Amino acid sequence: MEKGPGRKDPDGAYGTPQKYDPSFKGPIHDRSCTDIICCILLVIAIVGYVVVGIVAWTHGDPRKVIYPTDSRGQFCGQLGTSNKDKPFLFYFNILKCASPLVLLEFQCPTKQICVNKCPDRYLTYLNARKESEDFNYYKQFCVPGFNNPQKSLPQVLTDGDCPSMITPSKPLAGRCLPAINIKNGVVMVGDNTTFEDGLGKRRNVTELVEGAKKANMVLEARQLAMKIFEDYTVSWHWIIIGLMIAMVFSFIFVVLLRFLAAIMIWVMIVLVILVLGYGIVHCSLEYVHLKGEAGSDVSLKDLGFQTDLRVYLHLKQTWLAFIIILCIMEVIIILLLIFLRKRILIAIALIKEASRAVGHIMTSLVFPLCTFFLVCLCIAYWASTAVFLSTSNEAVYKVFNERSECDYAGQTCIPETFNMTNITKQCSDARCLFAFYGGETAYHKYLIIFQIYNAFMFFWLANFVIALGQVTLAGAFASYYWAFKKPDDMPAFPLFSSFGRALRYHTGSLAFGSLILAIVQIIRVLLEYLDHRLKAAENKFAKFLLTCLKCCFWCLEKFIKFLNRNAYIMIAIYGTNFCTSAKNAFFLLMRNIIRVAVLDKVTDFLLFLGKLLVVGSVGILSFYFFTQRIDVVQDTAPTLNYYWVPILTVIVGSYLIAHGFFSVYAMCVDTLFLCFLEDLERNDGSSEKPYFMSSDLKKLLNKANRGH
Repeated sequence: MEKGPGRKDPDGAYGTPQKYDPSFKGPIHDRSCTDIICCILLVIAIVGYVVVGIVAWTHGDPRKVIYPTDSRGQFCGQLGTSNKDKPFLFYFNILKCASPLVLLEFQCPTKQICVNKCPDRYLTYLNARKESEDFNYYKQFCVPGFNNPQKSLPQVLTDGDCPSMITPSKPLAGRCLPAINIKNGVVMVGDNTTFEDGLGKRRNVTELVEGAKKANMVLEARQLAMKIFEDYTVSWHWIIIGLMIAMVFSFIFVVLLRFLAAIMIWVMIVLVILVLGYGIVHCSLEYVHLKGEAGSDVSLKDLGFQTDLRVYLHLKQTWLAFIIILCIMEVIIILLLIFLRKRILIAIALIKEASRAVGHIMTSLVFPLCTFFLVCLCIAYWASTAVFLSTSNEAVYKVFNERSECDYAGQTCIPETFNMTNITKQCSDARCLFAFYGGETAYHKYLIIFQIYNAFMFFWLANFVIALGQVTLAGAFASYYWAFKKPDDMPAFPLFSSFGRALRYHTGSLAFGSLILAIVQIIRVLLEYLDHRLKAAENKFAKFLLTCLKCCFWCLEKFIKFLNRNAYIMIAIYGTNFCTSAKNAFFLLMRNIIRVAVLDKVTDFLLFLGKLLVVGSVGILSFYFFTQRIDVVQDTAPTLNYYWVPILTVIVGSYLIAHGFFSVYAMCVDTLFLCFLEDLERNDGSSEKPYFMSSDLKKLLNKANRGH
């Protein structure tokens, strides 16, 4: 028989155990508002967040992200404008552009116009003037309204009417870039290795490559994205069916867990071991099959990154890595089961009790949908505000000088009045061109502050929504545990009662806990940003210090999440403020540190195995379906570019669905665990102080209610 609650604390370092209170019958109803200052701060912060959103929506224009922009700041392909039938951006002199990054930032120092199609032939302005047919084709790449073939080339270039030449091009991200190809190792544009620049000089095609270098990498990424999008368009309904199957599996597992907790858990453990074993066998067979095949011995390092991930499946090293990972997982799970087999019985009793609690409060299984919906609203507001903030800059025009030095080069200018300034007199070939989106007003100077505030408020509100869900579930499940006659002594609507108490009395406490967590999370984001900026730095001490800070704040975030979760349970039961609840929860757990370290974590592990079983089953099913290995539905499966696209989507979606169902169980177990510890401290099983725990738990702990 156990003599104490789990760990001796003779010095009282972690507070004194709870005393018996005859008036305590579960979650206290007579409570008052807590942490009012934090509630007021949250309201003020939300009002400020709304103001930031309104300002961003007033100044922002998401079209700047979608559409390329010409030298006058006008959108290409935008409906309702003169460029509605001209979706592509054409550069007068692509040689002036150093890289695609310059193109994507609209800072190439040459004139840019919108065109309805990219040029498909090589032609110079001088040659185009000789034939009316060629000139009619050429002038569509000149400024709108130009129709004077008699105008001399120097004057045309000075006035910026037309480019000196056009080359065969292909659209890339809405921009016309040279159609570069390689034949027998020779770089060519069209069928030519050299070209005339329209100014009487012959140039090598490699100079065009320099003007659009790295474009192939961008093109491959874009093609990959397009293929993934195509796969989604033909498989989205099968993905939904897969997610529905995951939902059904999760619900069936939860229902069966209520009646067959012990059997289901042992079956789940065996199935997980078998699934991992099957994975090891399958990977081993694939590894053996590739032996002797040409090219299968290439290492992953030598192969490098490939956009077609199916290439990796033809390497022995890939399957060997899978085998090692699965074997390590298999050994770890088996060892944990061997050493924790005795504690599993007590964990099963807790899950059985949680199953009964969920069975009496079935609405708790649907409640995570409410939390998910509110978190989605937070994400949508944050994302839209971020986009509007990032596009709320104004068009900035700068002086560009292509052929000679000019003291005014790089300075801002106004296109409407540029020709009337002294700049054109001192720099005859200077142009006032659209450079980028920015601004010099106070609003534009503090845009980065608004973005940080936007991210901070997202973390705060998302954490608040999650905290509201946790305290609501905790209050409902606590009312079940502290009902002496279950379910007769339970309130009529425990979930709604708990939700009302949380909003009415403890909005401030939830705001306090979520604020602390949000501060740590925004610091982690800033550290990640600094790490990204310092990647090219040579200061090893700075890198080491940054790595240590990232590790410390990661640990701090995990600890705060754990502490907050248990503090919310105490808030739901006793109605105390956040600091008092966090202190009481921490001391209670430290007084029972052995049970916390073993029983609670074993339960978490078993619930994780449940998620793994659901995700593994649905993942294997989707793998065989989308790879057309099921003969019955082989003709039904869609033809895909990458079969891993719907498979990964189904796996990730299945995990989120399973997590939603099992998170209710996890919160229930955590709540019942804290109530169980308090029950052991408050009561002794006498007729005056009977235990509230279930008969299974009393039997496992050799406890009994005397006189009942």
